[in-house]
Amino acid sequence: MAANLFLPGGVVAMPAEAADRLIASGSGDAALLYLYLLRKNGGASLEEAGSALRWDGGRLTAAWDVLSGKGLAPAMPQAAPPQPQQEEPPEYTAEDISRELDDQDSPFPALVGEVQRRLGKILSTADLKTLYTLYDFLALPAEVICLLVSWCVEEMERKYGPGRKPRMSQIRKEAFVWRRLEVDTAEAADSYIKRQGELRTRESQVLSLLGITGRPAVDGERKYIAAWTDMGFGDEAIRLAYERTVLKKQAMSWPYMNSILRSWHQKGLHTPAEIETGDTAPVRTQGANAPAPAGPGSDRDAGHMTGDIQWMKDFLARQKSEQGGN
Repeated sequence: MAANLFLPGGVVAMPAEAADRLIASGSGDAALLYLYLLRKNGGASLEEAGSALRWDGGRLTAAWDVLSGKGLAPAMPQAAPPQPQQEEPPEYTAEDISRELDDQDSPFPALVGEVQRRLGKILSTADLKTLYTLYDFLALPAEVICLLVSWCVEEMERKYGPGRKPRMSQIRKEAFVWRRLEVDTAEAADSYIKRQGELRTRESQVLSLLGITGRPAVDGERKYIAAWTDMGFGDEAIRLAYERTVLKKQAMSWPYMNSILRSWHQKGLHTPAEIETGDTAPVRTQGANAPAPAGPGSDRDAGHMTGDIQWMKDFLARQKSEQGGN
């Protein structure tokens, strides 16, 4: 009898349709890459796959393109075009600020008064130059700057408690973010602030699901939670991904949990029912109602043992008969 060359242990299951597509592709590299990703339950990055397979970027990309062409992987994301270098704002002088404050037709003097009121302090010359950068260089309307300042005040108090106010340097940093995101009208600012408020509420809910209490989400966590919210995952799916993460990693791992949710999203799986039905390699835990694995005392083993005993009896009977004939 030929030796059994299949290694015992866990089984990596592949859908028959996926196997047919891989065979039709005629690409051994694509098959090997798919097998690696399947073995990792979709939780490995391309960089990790390239390192494990010892492939260079060109070979990895070519194999991925084959998988993508066969509908077994999403299209390779295109590299973002290089961002044009941000033009540096000019060095405003005290004379520039004084001239703008003396201009009877400029909304800048009223803006200064409103910002001072919201921050609860008189702006220094350096602060005025920073505010003028938002007004002149970034060309943000006065009403948008007021909304920006109020938002920064709320964020500072949310993080550090009532009465804490942001510095103008912090407001300037956020203003450049708003300008890059084209939050440059009152309507866009209202929409952006509403969206950020919804995300803050969601962050608190998700942290609670993950057993994290007593603190707000840090920036890295906020990015993950915002992405999961945009993907459309609810509490149950996020909790399921968390349980699978802890089961695999023995601890919480934000990148690994993100890879699970991203994999489900790419497959169009967003509810627990969809995940249980459509996930090709679900991680299952044995529950109270799950059938116990067959052990030495199981019925199936008992059946095999009964058959072996009967075979042995028949064998001994034949041996005795042959010896008697001799």
